[in-house]
Amino acid sequence: MDIINQTNRTMLFEEINPEKLDLITIVGDVKGIDSLSDDKIKEINEHLLVRSFDEFLDKFSPSVYSFYNAANQKVMYTLKKPDGIAEDAISEIKIDQSNDFLKMLFTLIDTKRSQGITNVDFKFENLLDMISPKKVMDDIRQVRKEIHYLYGHYEKLDDGDPKKLDLGDKLNTMFEDASKNYNNVMAMLPLAIEDIKTRLLLGGAQEENQSEAIQIGMLTIGEDGELKIIEAPKSDSRELMVLDENSGNGLMNVFEEDYESITETPSSYVKDLVVRTFCPLPTVHTEVNIETEVQNYNTYLEFYKNAKDDFVKTVKPLVEKILGVKMFFDQYVTKNKGMQPAMLITNTKLDMLVKSSNIPRLETYLNTVNAKNDFTDTIWFGIVPSVDMDSAGKAQVTRERFRGNEKVVKQDGNTMESLTMLLQVVKDFKVQVFFSFSTGEETTFNSMATAGIDKYIDKCGILVRKEFSEFAIPSIPNFTIIPKDKSGVVIDSRMLQTEDGVKLSQEKEDILKLWIEGVYVGASYVAAGVVAAYQCPEYLRETFKVVSREYPGVRFDIEAGENGLRAITTMAKEISGFTNNIKDSINRKNFGFVFSSENAQIQGKDIKRITVYKARSLAMAEDGFDSIYKTLVSTYIERILRFQTGDFKHDNIVKFFSNNPSSQKSKWLGTRGFVNSIIHDGDDMSYIIDDKSNLCHIDLVFNGNVKNLEVTITKGTTPVKA
Repeated sequence: MDIINQTNRTMLFEEINPEKLDLITIVGDVKGIDSLSDDKIKEINEHLLVRSFDEFLDKFSPSVYSFYNAANQKVMYTLKKPDGIAEDAISEIKIDQSNDFLKMLFTLIDTKRSQGITNVDFKFENLLDMISPKKVMDDIRQVRKEIHYLYGHYEKLDDGDPKKLDLGDKLNTMFEDASKNYNNVMAMLPLAIEDIKTRLLLGGAQEENQSEAIQIGMLTIGEDGELKIIEAPKSDSRELMVLDENSGNGLMNVFEEDYESITETPSSYVKDLVVRTFCPLPTVHTEVNIETEVQNYNTYLEFYKNAKDDFVKTVKPLVEKILGVKMFFDQYVTKNKGMQPAMLITNTKLDMLVKSSNIPRLETYLNTVNAKNDFTDTIWFGIVPSVDMDSAGKAQVTRERFRGNEKVVKQDGNTMESLTMLLQVVKDFKVQVFFSFSTGEETTFNSMATAGIDKYIDKCGILVRKEFSEFAIPSIPNFTIIPKDKSGVVIDSRMLQTEDGVKLSQEKEDILKLWIEGVYVGASYVAAGVVAAYQCPEYLRETFKVVSREYPGVRFDIEAGENGLRAITTMAKEISGFTNNIKDSINRKNFGFVFSSENAQIQGKDIKRITVYKARSLAMAEDGFDSIYKTLVSTYIERILRFQTGDFKHDNIVKFFSNNPSSQKSKWLGTRGFVNSIIHDGDDMSYIIDDKSNLCHIDLVFNGNVKNLEVTITKGTTPVKA
């Protein structure tokens, strides 16, 4: 570990935010140069390297842009900042931890993980309503409670009291968050919807969602002892107002002033709405135009539902990438941080990166970080999600008798051609690329449990028996966060005006619902995350007794023994398992990095997470395809050999493999028995030097299987005494 201190830096070949810098731009023109300067590598790391999910959100601030189209009265959403539209007409919506859609997905993943139940039994609908106006309002109520609590303490303290100043800082932060929405009509709509509902249904049985005319009264005992509710005197209302002014009026004034100073085009309706939302006063009866309010409510609700629908459809591909990055980092579960996985994001589309004009830039970057004896910035793994999966041709329908799926134009995926071009480049720099296929119902656990893995094998046919095959790792199947058929979100019901007042309609056609159409995560993110995690000895020490702190997890074979049941993913089970036929087929073909959602136990404990079943690349072996660890060990040994022999000097190679107790081979042989030993029992290393061709042939034996490694010898001018 003192020579190579990390074996898990991973490169994500994906565009996250087109407004941010990308690898092609930062590397720039590379004509006539072989390597980038240290300053340039430092700049690339500053902009594109992240060590945690929070740092990723911070550096890349994934965003959706929205603007209003007066022609069709709709909100338009786009992932790219639209050109030709004035800056002040575009709103940037950051997709971060406080975004309700992302928050809902995180909660869903965590809940599913803690319950450990399959998709068929999981109650998705209980969590999906987190993006309904009612739940958005619940969050605001919590913020309101905290603001009132802090403000109450703030008011009691003397000016200049350090405690008061600390509270002032906290209040400033909370107001800052609240005020972000003043100019965002879309963010104010849930408030307006719930506000009208509260005022119009006030006093009505909330469960029945209807109300009658209201007159605030007071309970009295009449002359003859009878109980009577009489209308409260108007003066009482005024006294209540005055009474409240003493405590809450200060905050009310702060919100009014804040709204007026921040908002470019103030509206008295929105100002009252903000104040009512954050400083609700005892209700003073004012005449409400019920017809107008009901009409407003239904218009707001319809508009909100349609806008939310369009937003979700636009943001979904971006959200799937964000979830992928989160799942990559989530796999590293350890109390003691050691070799923490890091991710370098190219932030450009793969087809752009592998254009013939840009390939020299990628090559120069990889040559700088992967072809030196300094391993700090070396890239070991790559992730390519969303490789196009052409499904079999569907029957052509000329006349639509029933409403079917709308033909959705597929989001930009990655083509097999782009992946091939990338593999052609990265093989020279020994980067192992995990790739997964387009997300959707056809690439889930469910689909694989019924259709098997043949379609994946067919699709990868063109990548087999190539020089780069051992660096290509197909990861299957993709993970389902929300299944398509369970992705309906009830927003609310339309309001009806009746003779007795108003009520929420119970009719099916009046219940407004939007469909998210399923949310998925590419298997390549999780596969790379698991492998990057188990490179760290501290991670392995969480579940294994005999772990050496000296070595990374390059020789750790996740398929061996119970390893796959110990180094498990953080993903919850999805199905009850694959049939024996499907498992036999997977075992026979030994294809790909395959995840399994099976019932399993270890030391009497049930495993309720998804585990790794196979970890193979596309390199052919006697029993199908070869294990990914063989390529990784081979790369690791070659890099150590280059470092310790001063770029493969003849005599130093002899010393490296000698039986001298201080030689590297002897040290590795002497530290067998650890789960992450470089040489295990049954493994061996031998070499032959061919002076004629100036090559050193190294045979690495893994459990009887031989892997060849070839290095070019540097001739020394003077003999070195051993």
